[in-house]
Amino acid sequence: MLKKVRLRVFDDKGRHKSNDNLEWIKKNCSDFEIIAKGIDEKLWDEAKQAAVKIEENAGEKLNHIDYKLGGGGAYPFLYFITRHLKPNTIVETGVAAGYSSYSFLEAINKNGKGTLFSSDFPYFRLPNPEQYIGIVVDENLKNHWNLYIDGDDLNIPKILNKINEIDLFHYDSDKSYSGRVSVSSMIKSRLSENSILIYDDIQDNSHFYDCIEELKPANWLVFAFEGKYVGLIGNLEK
Repeated sequence: MLKKVRLRVFDDKGRHKSNDNLEWIKKNCSDFEIIAKGIDEKLWDEAKQAAVKIEENAGEKLNHIDYKLGGGGAYPFLYFITRHLKPNTIVETGVAAGYSSYSFLEAINKNGKGTLFSSDFPYFRLPNPEQYIGIVVDENLKNHWNLYIDGDDLNIPKILNKINEIDLFHYDSDKSYSGRVSVSSMIKSRLSENSILIYDDIQDNSHFYDCIEELKPANWLVFAFEGKYVGLIGNLEK
């Protein structure tokens, strides 16, 4: 936890200043709904219906909790991508209440294939914090879920020992620049040319912008979700 506090104060913000990063993001921002409809409009409708179900089920569980556990990632998009690409192995960092995990697992269940490996760290200010990690996820979906809760530095190596290749990667944990660099470096050996990488909250620093400049990927997207921005690297066309 001290590491997180220290990084928030002293961490590198990237090659580009905050205003320049945000300007670049807005300039390159696409409407994911238009993209999704162009790929499979019927499936996008399914994704929106799944998102409503997730929100309703999550609301029922969170209404009984006196703590705010944070919102979810871009879960309608995560569901759509998972249903569309049907990945065998999904790795995510950052679970919190579990909206994103729920989306992945619901899509995996619908696909009839796939496994989700999740890395998180308990809410340190809450009593018995482990009980809140992924609390919104339905029990009947957890048989396709491997959850690790010792923080990315310890969890990611454990996860990598269990898998051969990452088909879909979703980053939504430590939002520091160095945190993103560290995890990205760790998973690099398990990526293929077909892997999809998704980074949440790319407005926080220029990590995603820097990656695009350095890697020059053939396919990448930026889109907005609930006032924040998400970056994606990879080809969504099957």
